[in-house]
Amino acid sequence: MPEETTTAPQPERAADAWDDGVIARRARPGETPPPERRGQPYADVYGEELVPEAEPVISVPAPARTSPVHTENEPPSAADQELAVRLAALRELVGLSRTRLDASSLVEAGRLLDEAEARTRLPRTYTTVAIAGATGSGKSTLFNAMAGAQLSESGVRRPTTATAVSCTWEAGRSSKADGLLERLGIPSRSRRRAHVVDPGLHGLVLLDLPDYDSVAESHREQVDRLLALVDAVIWVVDPEKYADAVLHERYLRAFAGHAEVTIVVLNQIDRLPTDAAEAIMDDLRRLLDERGIALGEHGEPGAGVLSVSALTGDGVPELRRTVGELVASRTAAARRLAADVDGVTRRLRPVCVADNVQAPTGLTPRSREEFEERLAHAVGAPAAGRAAERGWSRRSERACGTPWAQLTKRLADRRASRRGEPPALSARGGRLGEPPVVSRPVIAEAVRTVAAEAATELPTPWAQAVRDAAWRGAERLPDALEEALAARPGLGPEAAVRPGPARPAWWTVAIIGQALLMTAQLLGMCWLLTAAFGYPVASGWLPVTLLVGGSLGAPLLAWVCRIASRGPARAWGQREEERLRRIAARCGRSLVLEPVAAELLRYREVREQFVAAAGGLDTR
Repeated sequence: MPEETTTAPQPERAADAWDDGVIARRARPGETPPPERRGQPYADVYGEELVPEAEPVISVPAPARTSPVHTENEPPSAADQELAVRLAALRELVGLSRTRLDASSLVEAGRLLDEAEARTRLPRTYTTVAIAGATGSGKSTLFNAMAGAQLSESGVRRPTTATAVSCTWEAGRSSKADGLLERLGIPSRSRRRAHVVDPGLHGLVLLDLPDYDSVAESHREQVDRLLALVDAVIWVVDPEKYADAVLHERYLRAFAGHAEVTIVVLNQIDRLPTDAAEAIMDDLRRLLDERGIALGEHGEPGAGVLSVSALTGDGVPELRRTVGELVASRTAAARRLAADVDGVTRRLRPVCVADNVQAPTGLTPRSREEFEERLAHAVGAPAAGRAAERGWSRRSERACGTPWAQLTKRLADRRASRRGEPPALSARGGRLGEPPVVSRPVIAEAVRTVAAEAATELPTPWAQAVRDAAWRGAERLPDALEEALAARPGLGPEAAVRPGPARPAWWTVAIIGQALLMTAQLLGMCWLLTAAFGYPVASGWLPVTLLVGGSLGAPLLAWVCRIASRGPARAWGQREEERLRRIAARCGRSLVLEPVAAELLRYREVREQFVAAAGGLDTR
């Protein structure tokens, strides 16, 4: 590869000069600067880094209609305000998602927020536009044509441009572009001031970039870095490489969302017949359209496509006018950042928004009820309720049953105790003084089901966050349920072991009745025995009546009491079941449902911020 030359090119001769119809004349070396520039410091006229032999300033008549120079005190435009809202939403999204998403998913968003903050601190009165192109496309020549002087080296040796060169059209004496140039990393030796005094370009910072296909890797890295920072880009192509795959696949396709701040220029049309130039322009537009780049035709927003000849000046006035309109709007920076936000949100969408955006997500009332129902079965609430009902009925039978039946049951319990058999069940349904056993497999199934339903239709990272929250609570849930169920009387209204309801008053009446009937039976039996031994009795029917009445009345009273106890026993069993259900539901809500709901709430906030950052959400 030929060595890179650093020799400054000689000024062009009169035969090489061009006239674009706007520039009144081209001054020769040694001529007096125009009257409007006389008396100004030498550096202000010729640029800080230019030697006295460089070409002097060229005066351009002011156009009939110009945009006023914006000051830093002017209110933000609608585009700036909309961008501020979107950036704030993106910043909130990153903060909410930082511990839920993979760090690599948020790197691009974090970098964009940093770049946006840095850009918004710099003057809005300046617009940075980069001229990018392949080797031999003539971008440096076009840069010099826009600047009106030989500011960037151009030649046949490749690569010619090793470092980006800037040319600034001052927006005003109170506003300088030094901050922007520092942000772009343009060294002082490569900074120039415009030699074309064009009011339509006030506020333009034009950059000539190295070749994007340069053999020097540092050149390509410099191009990629600056393309990520500038407000707009002019892509320069030539008739031979306008369909270059590297340009279209690596750059133009990636910049498809930046069409409004993109200009594609077909250079060197002076080498083509008119028909050939038109055919190449049509094919270029077709290629851009196929790669998803919107074209700004018929007044629609999109990329501009122009044909120029930097050597002869053909098409340069139109390009200067197009760039001037972009600069005068003072919205290129906001539109560039908005396009960057579009790209970031488009890539964040898979981890922030479900594929089916209209599908219901979260904990539905049905899933909550089913979860609590499974927990109730895990603590044995239904079985404990039935056991409590049976226990209350058993207590009623023992209190209101016949004395003979009570004596028989006590003897049976005593024999069972001697044989080592389990004692009788309490009114709670378990062994006396012991709470029901918690079923851990049932709890695991309940948590697995509710977590799966809550995570349905969520993006993968958020579905995993919901499941993790559920299982963190599930690890402590069995112990928490056992502690709650093991509570003793006097420790609170939810104590798990209770002896049962207070004895109802009618039990006392039944007990007295059973005692009287037992007395009648004993009295009648004694009377009959007395008569059997030959002792006279008052009447034979009276002891028979007492014995028969007591013998029949006691079972009848016990049966009536059994019928009467069914309702209270059922109510007591239902209260016990409901009490255990409340214990299970309270533990399940605090350890599983509430953490899951918190994750779902965070996801909904992230989704809302994503919609705001994306500027709306297409639900089709």
